[in-house]
Amino acid sequence: MNCIPVDRRALLRRGLALATALAVPRTAHLQTNTAVPPIAPATLRLLCTGPAGSIPDTIARRYAQALSDRHAGGVVVDNKVGAAGQLAVAALKQALPDGGTLLLAQGAVATVYPWLYTRLAYDPVADLKPVSMAAEATLALAVGPAVPDSVMTLADLVAWLKRNPQQANCGSPGIGTLPHLLGAAFLREAQIDAQHVAYPGGPAALVDLMGGRLPLLVLPEGILRQHQASGRLRVLATSGLGRSTFLPAVASFAEQGFPTLVVREWFAFFAPGATPAAVVEAASSALRRAAAQPLVSGALADAGMAAVAGTPVALAERIATEQRYWQGVLRATGIRAE
Repeated sequence: MNCIPVDRRALLRRGLALATALAVPRTAHLQTNTAVPPIAPATLRLLCTGPAGSIPDTIARRYAQALSDRHAGGVVVDNKVGAAGQLAVAALKQALPDGGTLLLAQGAVATVYPWLYTRLAYDPVADLKPVSMAAEATLALAVGPAVPDSVMTLADLVAWLKRNPQQANCGSPGIGTLPHLLGAAFLREAQIDAQHVAYPGGPAALVDLMGGRLPLLVLPEGILRQHQASGRLRVLATSGLGRSTFLPAVASFAEQGFPTLVVREWFAFFAPGATPAAVVEAASSALRRAAAQPLVSGALADAGMAAVAGTPVALAERIATEQRYWQGVLRATGIRAE
């Protein structure tokens, strides 16, 4: 597949234009869409950027359950893993724009990758139609048995890494993911020269962390806290402004002297770029109803996440805002990928 160069200034202008265009008053849409809402496709295919057992997979499967009554043929979760989500985006590009295929992806596919990759095989504005937010999660940094038990805080970790620079290896679920960027930003601020270790999703990285083959790992806190009680890993910091409600005993990065490291990982649903507005709105409405069901909200809370649905307009505005933010972060860290 040939890669399509992305003009970043043009992309930013188009992202802002998208948010503005979507923000037309609801009455205007009603005047041109007075017909009966589109009938839901018999089968819904949810493309997912993560492998089985990952955070994206958990989100996709909970929403799939909640949406099953709307689709007579059921909802199928299709895990397209690889290239930090880009394989799943490629599959979305090939899907019919009829509402029968949606992508559940980390927000980075629309906000980070335009600045991370020199060339992308998709246009984040033209090929990704915002549908609805899905979930948010706080990130966390954990250490495994490769790190001595005496390391209990970020200050302890920084001191230990400076004494043992050969151990400065930090894992993440992929290049350009928010866990990767958060880990890189922390180590840069701590003045640690570290090696990033990219994995094809969180589960594989977690196995290596708990097996002592990886010293440091950044993941959504939900997947880490499940194993903290076993003693096979220790969470040293979370990425919220204050303490996490799920890990109240763990101080945040901000509390431990890193006030700029306040990051929330979020996931959203996208439709193929040519999907009609009426079809997008029908899917968004169904997702908002699903997010309110205990089947979704309760299950995601158990996994350390919040179900956060919303309108296509709100998602487009968030994307436009965060594109500007991550452009600055990537310039500061110097992280790039081919």
